Amino acid sequence: MSAEPGDRPDPDSPGADGRAGARDSYRDNQQRLDQGMAVMGGVVGDITVINASLDEAVTDLIVKPRLREGPYPADDVHARLRGFVEPPAYVQCRKVLDSRVLVLRAGSGTGASTAAFALLAERHGADGVTGLDSPDDLSRWRPTEARGYLLQELSPTAAAALGEVVLTALAALLHQSGAHLVVTVRAETTLPGDTTPWQVVHRPPSAAEVAAKLLTTMLGSGELTPEQHSDAVGRLASADFTGHLRTHPLPQDGIEVAEGLRDLVVSGKPAASVLDDLRTGSLAAARKALTESSHRADSVSLMAAISLLSEQDRTVIEAFSAILRALIDERGGPAPVAVGRAAHVNGHGGAVEGPQARRDLLGPAFEDRLTAVGAHPLPSRFVPGQRYPVQPVVFSGRHRSDALLRCLWLDYEGMAGLLWRTLAEAPHHSGVELAAGRAIGKVLAHATGPDTLRQLRPFAASDKRWHRRLVAYALGEMVQYPALTGAVRDQLRQWSRAGLVSLRCTVAETCAGSYGLARPTVALKLLDTALDEPDKGLEIRLRAAVSFALSTLLSEDTNYTLVLDRLREWQGADPGTQRHALAVHVIESMSLTTFPQPGAPGARRVRLADLLVDHRERAFDLVVTALDDPATHDATATGLSLIENDPALRHRTAFPHFLAALSGTARNHRGVLRFVLRRHRVRTTSAEGIAS
Repeated sequence: MSAEPGDRPDPDSPGADGRAGARDSYRDNQQRLDQGMAVMGGVVGDITVINASLDEAVTDLIVKPRLREGPYPADDVHARLRGFVEPPAYVQCRKVLDSRVLVLRAGSGTGASTAAFALLAERHGADGVTGLDSPDDLSRWRPTEARGYLLQELSPTAAAALGEVVLTALAALLHQSGAHLVVTVRAETTLPGDTTPWQVVHRPPSAAEVAAKLLTTMLGSGELTPEQHSDAVGRLASADFTGHLRTHPLPQDGIEVAEGLRDLVVSGKPAASVLDDLRTGSLAAARKALTESSHRADSVSLMAAISLLSEQDRTVIEAFSAILRALIDERGGPAPVAVGRAAHVNGHGGAVEGPQARRDLLGPAFEDRLTAVGAHPLPSRFVPGQRYPVQPVVFSGRHRSDALLRCLWLDYEGMAGLLWRTLAEAPHHSGVELAAGRAIGKVLAHATGPDTLRQLRPFAASDKRWHRRLVAYALGEMVQYPALTGAVRDQLRQWSRAGLVSLRCTVAETCAGSYGLARPTVALKLLDTALDEPDKGLEIRLRAAVSFALSTLLSEDTNYTLVLDRLREWQGADPGTQRHALAVHVIESMSLTTFPQPGAPGARRVRLADLLVDHRERAFDLVVTALDDPATHDATATGLSLIENDPALRHRTAFPHFLAALSGTARNHRGVLRFVLRRHRVRTTSAEGIAS
């Protein structure tokens, strides 16, 4: 079994390779580390961290969620509205939203969510939009701030419970708080008839308008020069592109055409190639390609490998394809007899090989195989965390990978099982869990039946961390589809109560990503449950996974209050429980070095000094409780001494004022009194030594 991140040997003992282990010296506050990366400050966008031993280098990229239950960052809203075109019913939407509630009925992929963001951002700004979970009864929800609230894809149960009385009451509550609510509903969902005054049927803007607007936005942002913009607009009006948009009329189709035209005018890519890329990504094209290759295990396995392992090096693709090809061959039975002229018999009765009976000992070259399935290698490049260049392999068509994998996984009996088996048998390479997890999540978002989530359990229960990370990425992708939010939440809740530690680790790994960032309150409840196994100590791998999840939540400043309040609760848990052990680990880490510790997975590393600066009130409560707890007293006292003895930190944290406030509580807190008296004794002794 591969070592877990955080399962490091004793710092004073030799490592597995014979070297002295990494040592953290707290007294001089210096660290000598074998691996890891510390990030101080906020994290914007995705961040990749590679943490593990050499036999299991697992990527810890944090994927930003597309769907949130909570405030949306302003830059996220701006990105969604890039190139936004007002749909035909936009004026009517504004008028209805004046009543505080708008129910927007729309078909899938028509851009209703984007229109909702635009409507709310007009009234509350890009930083004033909050996402809501879809409740079963909307009448129980209450607005808490003067913000724009967005509920995407109201569930059928909640839709049936909606009515004039509920909406009128909601409108009054929203008016009192200065808020607005937009609810999107799938076109096929049935709504009570008395909700008609609040309903607007959304019709998408034309794809050509969207493409033209996005090209103008690219001109304004400097992506295109005026000459390139003029060329792109001219080509957009050509018969080939207008014909394509007539058969592909959704807003996303317009975005993809604009991006294709940008590539065309910037890099000189042929127009025919751009159109081919746009057309070959459809499900129909994917089914045709698989049907044509159904008799060739080498082609099917290669297409599956490219679809599943995006951004992976060609050698990883080739190795995965080879394993899958053998499994497909086993499934298909013995190879058929070759057709054509074989050996002839000579005069002595012996067989002589003819021209068509020669054995091909090499087979086709890899690039020839790529060409045969419509793929090609990209130029070699270096990526973060890798010590060698990587040459990814891609299909020529946009979305071809998604379409091929979806068809292969869902439409062909037994292929999903073969792909899982190949993932389990293939050698692990860093990044496989990210690529495969996200690809599988996109596929399962279109699956049906009880096995949709059940098939994830073997990897979720695995002792290998990269298996659990794969499941975390898959669930993080699935939950971006509102219809699956409830199913994923229920599955995680079930796993968080499981006796198997690996399943609880998978829950924590899932919270350490887009799922946690999208639903911080829910994530903290899941982590709390995962630490609720009585009569058991806190295993290092569970500690590392929960710590990673907390650090991911802390990568967004808006989550600090929630995380610190939960940590304060865990401080008050009974000694010997997993919750208390986790709190002790957090306090010790941030007092002596950082939390998470150097070398452990972490999206943002936090020190005690950071909390004293940015979250002084809550940090004060944590410190008082930590000093009163014998398990954390010494580490906290050392951390405070390190801050006081560092002139820069002493000034930055306004430590004398903090110390004065801390001393004021000593009368009622024995641990604080012990710290204050010990500090006074040490300083008095030092002063006497200097005087003598």
